[in-house]
Amino acid sequence: MLGVNNHGQTIVLACAFLSKETTESFVWMFEEFKKAMLGGEPKTIITDQDAAMAIAISIAFPTTFHRLCIWHITSKFSVKLPRDAYKEYWREFQKAIWDTDNKDEFDAKWNTVVTKAGLTDHPWLSSMFDLRESWVPADARQFFAAGMSSSQRAEGSHGFFKQYISRRNSSMDFIIRFERALSHQREKELVADHVDAFEVAQCLLPMPMNKQMATLYIRKMFQKFEQELIQSTACFLELKTEDACKVVFNVSERKNWETRVAEVVYVKDSDHASCSCKRFEFVGIICKHILALFRRDQIEYMPDKYILKRWKKTAKSGLVSDANGNEIKDCADPGLLIKRSTMSRLASDVVEDALMSEEGCELLSETLKSLQVKLKLLKDGPSNNEVGGSSSQTQYMKDPKRVRCKGRSKGVMGAKEKAMKRGIRHCRECGHIGHDRRQCPALNTP
Repeated sequence: MLGVNNHGQTIVLACAFLSKETTESFVWMFEEFKKAMLGGEPKTIITDQDAAMAIAISIAFPTTFHRLCIWHITSKFSVKLPRDAYKEYWREFQKAIWDTDNKDEFDAKWNTVVTKAGLTDHPWLSSMFDLRESWVPADARQFFAAGMSSSQRAEGSHGFFKQYISRRNSSMDFIIRFERALSHQREKELVADHVDAFEVAQCLLPMPMNKQMATLYIRKMFQKFEQELIQSTACFLELKTEDACKVVFNVSERKNWETRVAEVVYVKDSDHASCSCKRFEFVGIICKHILALFRRDQIEYMPDKYILKRWKKTAKSGLVSDANGNEIKDCADPGLLIKRSTMSRLASDVVEDALMSEEGCELLSETLKSLQVKLKLLKDGPSNNEVGGSSSQTQYMKDPKRVRCKGRSKGVMGAKEKAMKRGIRHCRECGHIGHDRRQCPALNTP
């Protein structure tokens, strides 16, 4: 089972060996997953159309939204539909699926294109329409899924782990290689943690809200927020209705030579704004339509209710306990980031000082080469045998280099053996074998 960390990176949440893919096996796996993950049931699970897994999810995770992979469904249009109908109406199907913000709009566009294509009685299209709440974005955006609508992260993860493991590995070899791959994956997360802990992203817009989010959000999510903030400058608000409880705005945006209109509802009592695009609910990033409303009301700083801790730099702060209440510590060294930051700053200062002169560059280069050799000796590890009698300087003996076995010694080769090694020779005078030119009968005959 895969998930997404606060940097938007794919991570492994759990894995298991299953002898067969039945409902009972999947239920067992999900129950064990709940024991390990104490945060409750996941909000969303994305799978393909596996019937046994769908039943198991409904049993083990009754409150979890089970979403079907939209890529697996849309890729079947070219196979399930007649060729002419697919070529002529596929673009209209795409617009109905991706360019609608609510259920009624999708239903209307879907029925229109199905009627035009003459596919109202098509069994596969009818079955997909009945399942639209499980895969169509207009129906599924209300559930948080970190912006995912397909299982392509799983496909990418399969390619990543295939670099380390294969079907020919034994069980023990598989575990070792799998742990190595996980270590590589966790190292990327540590590097991202280091960058976000000691660096602040550059702001393209000199606005208080943009600077605020640059200090709070991790780099990748801040870039997404900043794009929404930039696009909000091209949105225009129009008052639709207003009463004592709420205010409704139409937010128009010109995109790809088409005008898209979203509906923003502001509830006065709760001081909360929501949008028909459901981007905040689905991705966790406030959308450009609500940001346009904030700009209209001159709100300079983002309210706390619209800032998800999941995307903050402090997302992993706090204690994590197991079922017995014991604290679970991260497998990574807690001082690794501090050490790396300290050494990085020191190295950066040394390089800046060395660049002031040619002598400094040469001195630093020679020192780094010498240091690299010493670190390599330290990495190889000390030996118990100390070479040399001096106690002030310790030299470590390494393993000898491997050489090819020479085999038995060669004996002295006689004339007959040399001739046999050279092969059978022919007389250059008569061409016969058994003699040479000096013994040739043709030359010795009177």
